[in-house]
Amino acid sequence: MVTALIILAVVAVVLYIVIRNIHIVPQSSAYVVEHLGEYKKTLKAGIHPTIPFVERIAKKINLMEQVADFPPQPVITKDNVRMQIDTVVFFQITDCKLYAYGHTTPMAAIENLTATTLRNIIGELELDNTLTSRDLINVKMRSILDEATDPWGIKVTRVELKNIIPPKEIQDAMEKQMKAERERREAILRAEGEKNATILVAQGKKESMILEAEAKKQSQILHAEAVKESTIREAEGQAAAILAVQKATADGIRMINEANPSEGMLAIRRMEAYEKAADGKATKIIVPSELQSMAGLVTSIKEVATEHTETK
Repeated sequence: MVTALIILAVVAVVLYIVIRNIHIVPQSSAYVVEHLGEYKKTLKAGIHPTIPFVERIAKKINLMEQVADFPPQPVITKDNVRMQIDTVVFFQITDCKLYAYGHTTPMAAIENLTATTLRNIIGELELDNTLTSRDLINVKMRSILDEATDPWGIKVTRVELKNIIPPKEIQDAMEKQMKAERERREAILRAEGEKNATILVAQGKKESMILEAEAKKQSQILHAEAVKESTIREAEGQAAAILAVQKATADGIRMINEANPSEGMLAIRRMEAYEKAADGKATKIIVPSELQSMAGLVTSIKEVATEHTETK
């Protein structure tokens, strides 16, 4: 009974030791294995057994890109302006062995190296260049840090200046300058708006005048067309009336000629025409010789008729 218990205890211990030396490495991670205190190998993602009491996991390393946000560092520009700049460094571990044994505190080393590099770069620039040359500073710092951290198995992928904090008096001056610039741009935009509005109003007036002139022109054309049409119709009416009168006169003459009137009838018609002429207001009337002869003839006829009456 005791022997069985001992055997069970030994089996349990062995299983525990075996299980403890089976390692599951997650994705984007790596384990550094030491064999009796010396680097042996690097375990990638997957299940890996190790030799109990001989091999151990010395370091677990994250292979994903990481970011280190360092606190603001005091720096002095070339024109002796003191300011503070905080930096963000993006890095990735590319060699697990170098990272595990290259430096005891690699993150602290990166922070100190970042501060030193930043002071050296800013010390060569004046304030204005510092504020306007972020991209240039980022590129220089990334190049220097990447070269310095390469022996530690670290690759610096990007460096960003997070904040540049100048002295209070310079901040006030910058705010005033920015305010003046905003006011200047606002004035320019307002002037542009007024200019555009003036142009639009002038354009509208111009188009209105053009439309009004076109309407007046069309009205005059229509009026002229109406006058022309009225004149034509009036002339046609007068021409038709003249033609009608002439036709009536011609028809009268034709009828007279066809009737072949006697000379006495014609003389009577002349007398009727003479009477109508005498009824007017003319002060002088020219009597044709034929009418004078006719008048004498009438007188003679009248005298003969009188004598004939007296004889009876």
